[in-house]
Amino acid sequence: MTLPYGRRPETVLVKLTDYGGMVGWGEVVEPAEGGQLESSLPALLGVDWEHPYDLGAIPGGAAGDMACWDLWGRMAGVPLAHALGGSRTSLIATVRLTADRSLESMVARVNRHVCAGYGHVTLDIHPGWDVEPLRAVRAAYPGLAIAVDGRGAYTETAQLEALDAYGVVAIERPFKDLLSSADLQDRVSAAVAVEVDTVAGLDEAVDVRAGRALLLRPARFGSLGAVRQAHDRAVAAGWDIVCAGGLGAGLARAATVAVASLPGCSLPSDVAEPPRSAQVVMPPVDASGGVVAVPLTQPGLGHTVDESRVRRMARESFRV
Repeated sequence: MTLPYGRRPETVLVKLTDYGGMVGWGEVVEPAEGGQLESSLPALLGVDWEHPYDLGAIPGGAAGDMACWDLWGRMAGVPLAHALGGSRTSLIATVRLTADRSLESMVARVNRHVCAGYGHVTLDIHPGWDVEPLRAVRAAYPGLAIAVDGRGAYTETAQLEALDAYGVVAIERPFKDLLSSADLQDRVSAAVAVEVDTVAGLDEAVDVRAGRALLLRPARFGSLGAVRQAHDRAVAAGWDIVCAGGLGAGLARAATVAVASLPGCSLPSDVAEPPRSAQVVMPPVDASGGVVAVPLTQPGLGHTVDESRVRRMARESFRV
């Protein structure tokens, strides 16, 4: 099923049903994958498997993989967080704040989130909007934990080095290349966080000492098994982990929460979007007072899908 998502990319949902009627759900926020799913998911029909690991590269990509994990968890009565090896019952959340029209407006937005219970914020930065907003927020909140995210927009280290004076916890995705990140890490005390989408990519980042933290987005990996491998590799390297992601209808976000419960996900998690109104899961995946609960009393993803709402919202659907 393909759901519209305002100005953001559409989200594709996968529903798997076993012979006994048990259901598992998956999601990917990549519209191009819709056509691939229609041709690849039939390969799951009639396949005998006892655990998602048995399937290797699961037909249907990340969405099919998530659905298999959800289905297996529901059949086994195991929450996804526990199935992956998670141990946390709740997560400290960060809230990501994009650039604003003025410093005063930025500080006011930070104030709203601090008043709502957040003790950590992540400021999106780019050349020309970095030192000044960070200085303004730090002056207003001397004890607030702050990270910054460069989204690969930088080409030189000088401006980023200046941010270190304001006690940032992490500098996420400063450059597009790993060697520049490694150079920056040698020059700052903050952890440089790099983002990769394969275990091999993480191995390369660790080998060149591109940082001290991994920005782990489960949706960018092909399977939750690969996500767990990346987690273990980062932990073995002594890296911290920021778990992030989960745009869409709430299912991908629920999977991100499960991954963030893993012991190596030591930095506040970025799971503050989407809003409740965009979700089709019950209860909605949400933060309260800067804390996100990990659902451990329900199996699988731990959330029920409002199928009637899905049918109303679906732009197109197919069945195999």
